[in-house]
Amino acid sequence: MADRPWWKEGVIYQIYPRSFADSNGDGVGDLRGIISKLDHLRGGEGSLGVDAIWLSPFYPSPMADFGYDVSDFTGVHELFGTMDDFDALVAEAHGRGMRVVIDWVPNHTSDRHPWFVASSSSRDDPKRDWYVWRDPADDGGPPNNWSSAFSAVGPAWTLDEATSQYYLHSFMAEQPDLNWDNPEVEAAMHDTLRFWLDRGVDGFRIDVAHKIGKDPELSDNPADIDESTAHEPERRHDEDWDSGHERLRSIRKLVDEYDDRMIVGEVYLLDQQTLSDYINTGDELNLAHNFVFLHQPWNASAFRDTVEQLEGLITPLAWPAWFLNNHDHSRVATRYAEAGNGAARARTAALMTLTLRGTVFLFQGEELGLEDVEVPSDQVVDVDGRDPERCPIPWEPPSAAGAGAGFSNGEPWLPMTTDAERVNARVQSEDPGSTLSFYRRLIAYRKATPALQMGSWRAVAAGDDIFAYVREAGGERLLIALNFTSEVAHLDGRPAGLDGAARAELSTDPGRDGDEILLHDIELRPDEGVVIRLP
Repeated sequence: MADRPWWKEGVIYQIYPRSFADSNGDGVGDLRGIISKLDHLRGGEGSLGVDAIWLSPFYPSPMADFGYDVSDFTGVHELFGTMDDFDALVAEAHGRGMRVVIDWVPNHTSDRHPWFVASSSSRDDPKRDWYVWRDPADDGGPPNNWSSAFSAVGPAWTLDEATSQYYLHSFMAEQPDLNWDNPEVEAAMHDTLRFWLDRGVDGFRIDVAHKIGKDPELSDNPADIDESTAHEPERRHDEDWDSGHERLRSIRKLVDEYDDRMIVGEVYLLDQQTLSDYINTGDELNLAHNFVFLHQPWNASAFRDTVEQLEGLITPLAWPAWFLNNHDHSRVATRYAEAGNGAARARTAALMTLTLRGTVFLFQGEELGLEDVEVPSDQVVDVDGRDPERCPIPWEPPSAAGAGAGFSNGEPWLPMTTDAERVNARVQSEDPGSTLSFYRRLIAYRKATPALQMGSWRAVAAGDDIFAYVREAGGERLLIALNFTSEVAHLDGRPAGLDGAARAELSTDPGRDGDEILLHDIELRPDEGVVIRLP
């Protein structure tokens, strides 16, 4: 295990800086705020025990898309602090044994980035070809039928009146796409990677990694393409082009010049065969976010089929990655809730992701079992409806810390959960039965258990309601059984060769830890997940 990369065993925790912790009372989280909470993540007594943090964008930006419209790839937005603050954060994280991964946004810039300001100034400007410009169609409209990933935006083209050409933007009009067919663009973006690698970052999460390769002919997409969910990627012309794979190989080669670094890609393609192409050769992405897994319904068979399919598709050079939440998707405790059981299902989801073979990504607040926050219409700020999952972390009970619940002394930029008195980090830290306490036990158990770190994985036949699998390494065998119903369920282990007595080592119901389990009739409580050590 000593020779294995850190990211293979790692639990990587996503921080959305605006909503994590505010150090100066302006209502927006910042880098100093993150530093103040690092002991929650690793190093302090009773910490979560994660191995790395991934920071969503903190760069200078007009904030049209809250930092994903970057106006300077090598700076820090004043909202978040200074470069000295960033350096201090890296040093403090490293001092606690945590790696630092940062978001890198190669597909597009802000329309206020100096590169685009120059590019849009004239058809003859040297940087004109750094972005994708085309003449109008014969009818005066956009050059093709490509649409923005944001349904509220519409077409992926905006006409620049001054130069009478359209420019491409896969997202908002304020986010023009870079032209990766221009070698100067690729070289300039490589320089931004080196800047941060030289400052000590341990890796990059590559935003929309599948978008940096597009059909240079700009051919129309089929009319029935669903832009918002990325179905049928093999038929699209605006992403997942062969050229993107070569560009990722060049990025990987650059990053590999530095010791012990990694790249993980946001590959938002809802097809695991296509997804596996980005990791199977061993010279592109180290990891790829699996949105097929995230989009599964709360159904044991659906998750089992998804995991089995990926395990069958990837090569020995590839390594899986699992997540069920991020800053763009409804939280698990809300998404899978039914009749008030969201908290129980969120724990079972955690047990699943943290016991599968592969790297785990957690989104801030999952460890508290946070739900989506209802945002009044007059406080909505995001173009794509993602505010509810981005609301701030409650660190303290409002009765003690005020309305900002320990996140801020000012008014938070998005509403605080109305349940902050109960679900905050301080109250949960003192409650051994809380979701936070469960996450701490689960992550610690994962770290101490070779079978979960590097063991093999195989599914166990368990019917439609239970997802069960065995993890095994060096004679250590664990059975993980997950009840996806809100009723008592039973699993007979004998068809899988499991019989006799065993021990429940960890359950989503903490009162069951240590119980004797009879493998011929494993009783699972409603919405329960359990780890059983096999004889």
